[in-house]
Amino acid sequence: MRDRARAVRQLHGDGVASPTPEELMQQVARGDEAAFNSLYEVLAGPIYGVVLRVLRDQAQSEEVAQEVLVELWRTATRYAPDKGSVLTWALTVAHRRAVDRVRSAQSSADREDRAGRLDTERPFDEVSEQVAARLEREQVRVCLTTLTELQREAVMLAYYQGYTYREVAELLSSPLGTIKTRLRDGLIRMRDCLGVA
Repeated sequence: MRDRARAVRQLHGDGVASPTPEELMQQVARGDEAAFNSLYEVLAGPIYGVVLRVLRDQAQSEEVAQEVLVELWRTATRYAPDKGSVLTWALTVAHRRAVDRVRSAQSSADREDRAGRLDTERPFDEVSEQVAARLEREQVRVCLTTLTELQREAVMLAYYQGYTYREVAELLSSPLGTIKTRLRDGLIRMRDCLGVA
C-alpha cells in the first residue's frame, strides 16, 4: 500500500517527489513544522468535510477542524502506520471530535431544558405562599389569646419550644396528668378558634 502511495506522489517542479502523508507524519512526530504545514495542506479539506457533515454548522465545523489539526500535531507520535493511512486516522479523529461536540451540545441543551422545567413546575406562587403563612401565624397568635394563662404557657412550652410533656410538667412544677389535660383543652380551643375540622 505504501509503495502504491509513493508511486502516485506528485513531482515538485524540480523533479523531486513530494513525501507521502505517512512520511510527513513521521517528520511531524519529530517536531518538523514544515512537514506539518505540508500535511495540513493535505488533510485540512477532508477533515473539514467530515466535521461539517456531522455538525452542519460552518463556524463550529471550522473550530472543530482546527482542534483536530492541533490534536494531530500534538499526538503525531501515536500514529501507527501499520493500523492504517494517515488520512484514515485523521478522519477518524475528526469524526470522533465532531460527534463529541454534538453530544456535548445535546447534554447542555438537556440540562437547560431540565432546569427550565424545574422553574416552570413550581407548584405555588412564593409571594402568595408567604402572605398565607403570615396570615396563619397571625391567626394562631390571636387564637393563643383565647387560652387561659396556664393553657397558653403549656402549649408554648410544648409546641413552640419543643419540650416533652414530662419536661413541661417539671418546668411548671405540675403533675404530668394536669399538663396533659391543659394541653388537650388548649389544643381543642385552638382548633375551634382556627376553624379546623
